[in-house]
Amino acid sequence: MDREEEYPILVAQDGPLKGERWTLSRTLMIGRDPSCEVQVQDRQVSRFHARLTPNQEGVTLEDLGSKNGTNHNGTELTGPIMLQDGDMFGIALAQQFTFLTSDATMPLAESGSRNGRLVMEQKSRQVWVNQQQLIPPLSAQQFKLLWTLYESQGQVIERAHLVAEVWGEDQTAGVSDQALDALIRRLRDRLAVLDPSHQYINTIRGHGLRLDNPPIGE
Repeated sequence: MDREEEYPILVAQDGPLKGERWTLSRTLMIGRDPSCEVQVQDRQVSRFHARLTPNQEGVTLEDLGSKNGTNHNGTELTGPIMLQDGDMFGIALAQQFTFLTSDATMPLAESGSRNGRLVMEQKSRQVWVNQQQLIPPLSAQQFKLLWTLYESQGQVIERAHLVAEVWGEDQTAGVSDQALDALIRRLRDRLAVLDPSHQYINTIRGHGLRLDNPPIGE
């Protein structure tokens, strides 16, 4: 008999199904219709909204012409796509899911180990601020920038190092200060949606940036 851990896992994040999970051993239909394997009872969701299809290469996600669309890692899905470990996708704005290749890469459960008001999971590319998940997910560049600061909490990171981490060392010459400033500004705006009372990314003039991540409750 096949064991569950041999199959990829679908985990429901924010939305009415939060905390539920499914084993991707066969095709799963996602929608509002009672015949769907994954039922999302929300008016934004089409009767047959999206489909997950396991095959020899992996698992394919496709939108089925839904009214309000499906987003993949924050970008509107325009055609079938092969999911990668840690990918996130949303059914309209009603339900978020994380795709994982096995139980071993499941996001950490909410627990006391998350000491700061800002918490990140690299595998699933999820961000929590004040115990609320940031939806839609950060862009790839925003996540790389925040992760670089998060890994070195409290330490000042030089701007040149941030540029190399976000854009790649071979691209640093073509990245202007204005491009980095714009990215920082957009990231601050996203974090402020969930916690307008605190600025997590501090500029240390003449040196770089650092993450100020106070404990929960402060």
